[in-house]
Amino acid sequence: MRSRSFKARNPNGQHRLHFTEWGTDGAPVVLCLHGLTQTARSFDALAASLSARFQVISLDIVGRGESDWLPDPRGYGFPQYVADVYALLAHLEVADVDIVGTSMGGIIGMTLAAQSPTPVRRLVVNDVGPFIPKSAMARIRDYVGTDPAFPDMTAFEAYLRMIWAPFGELSDAQWRHLAETSARTTDTDMIAPAYDPDIRVPILAAPVQDADFWAIWDAIDASSLVIRGGKSDLLLAETAEEMTRRGPKAEFVEFAGIGHAPALMAEDQIRIVNEFLTS
Repeated sequence: MRSRSFKARNPNGQHRLHFTEWGTDGAPVVLCLHGLTQTARSFDALAASLSARFQVISLDIVGRGESDWLPDPRGYGFPQYVADVYALLAHLEVADVDIVGTSMGGIIGMTLAAQSPTPVRRLVVNDVGPFIPKSAMARIRDYVGTDPAFPDMTAFEAYLRMIWAPFGELSDAQWRHLAETSARTTDTDMIAPAYDPDIRVPILAAPVQDADFWAIWDAIDASSLVIRGGKSDLLLAETAEEMTRRGPKAEFVEFAGIGHAPALMAEDQIRIVNEFLTS
């Protein structure tokens, strides 16, 4: 794994974006885009597996991980995130990519795939879709940006095990990896999640309501795979099924006993993604 960064633009100037890079330059590129409060390192297990055949890029979305925080939190939203991905592709001088996107990252990937022309060859959408019910949006609103802080890594890991329990059954080593790569040290030497608490500002500014992205999904032609956690409250079963009939008419895989969202760390989940991208 190699750690890289570059500068992108926002309405108030520039911000630094960090990304990890796996595999060999010149190989087909897979771009991994994480969920709302995750980081690029959430994809380490998947990236390590894919790196045998691909150049894998995993981006810390602005305000997360090792990327800068925006000076104006009102800028946290899909227009900035999509613009940043285009800036990344220009920085890498890459014209075509496969995208693996979890939750928020899946919506970014859907938006990119709906463009004409699009840089997206193949799209993996992990536990998100064109319809998100109000109840799931309310749950997200309740926990994002509350800015919890903990005295040590053990306490922070216990917190992640609680709020990310829907990810599924993970080993102790996997939980520790997620904790160590999802943490930042505060000015008071406490351990906190590695994201700007103000990412919640635009979320709080909008009323809680269903989210509808069907117009985006229907504009996608790229070969697509939809992954769903069998207990997900964010990607409903009926939405996933409709995604196989509309737009790109995606392939569909569901993992029983998992909520929002499959962590893409288990061997069976990694195998499904690998097989789709190499098919």
